[in-house]
Amino acid sequence: MLERYIEKFFRYLEIERNASGLTQLNYGHDLKEFSEFVGDVPLGKIDYLLLRRFLAHLKNNNLSKRSINRKLSCIRSFFKFLFKEGLVKSNPATLLSSPKLDKHLPQFLTEDETIRLLETVEGDDWRTLRDKAILETLYSTGMRISELLGLNTEDIDFISSVVKVRGKGKKERLLPIGSIALLAIRTYLEKRLKKSSIVFLNKNYTPLTTRGGRWIINKYIKKASLKSGISPHTLRHSFATHLLNRGADLRSVQELLGHSNLSTTQIYTHLTTERLKAVYDKFHPRA
Repeated sequence: MLERYIEKFFRYLEIERNASGLTQLNYGHDLKEFSEFVGDVPLGKIDYLLLRRFLAHLKNNNLSKRSINRKLSCIRSFFKFLFKEGLVKSNPATLLSSPKLDKHLPQFLTEDETIRLLETVEGDDWRTLRDKAILETLYSTGMRISELLGLNTEDIDFISSVVKVRGKGKKERLLPIGSIALLAIRTYLEKRLKKSSIVFLNKNYTPLTTRGGRWIINKYIKKASLKSGISPHTLRHSFATHLLNRGADLRSVQELLGHSNLSTTQIYTHLTTERLKAVYDKFHPRA
């Protein structure tokens, strides 16, 4: 019953919202599940109580609160679009509340642990040099692994030391990149046997996938014998934490990370107590 409305919604996502492929893929799965749950119920008969039953259905499937929230976000966007287009008389998702997420502080590495990780990459073949460039670039810029793997050679300005990345919602931003990371990228590109506009390639000289990138990073995490729970995203968390520990302001870190809301960046302030304690011990007369 909902298929034609879902098709309209996806055209809107692609053309007007410029939504990423990953967002469209996730929304596709979520709306398929919702459509199967609703069955033959006409669009105009879908009300708040039916949406509450769908929420209960998700909880009964033992989904995490984060997964449930993502699915509900999709449903809200879908009905907001339908209401805006005049396809429903009212929006039943307006009053739908999401499960409260447990607050987990992001895992990060100390500066010494980060250096240990970066120094585990040893060798001068093109694939090892690629791995070195991946790790150095992630830590130097704080970009997401999906942003890193989407880089083209023309996105990197070796003279001005900036790199252009395409973030969530295909929003572009310019990031400063350090000389060590730039040298690692240049060395890798010079040693690579095949020319390509894509920066990071796999052993078959095709674009490296997110899965492949994660596998590479996890290999060196294991080699460096770092604590459990470390992921490629940990380098992004470490980047932000180290900047704040050394005195960077929150607004600048927000721009570097590409966060649309400052509240998203504020979680890193909980990770900077070490710096605050050092300041306290140094300057308080009764410390």
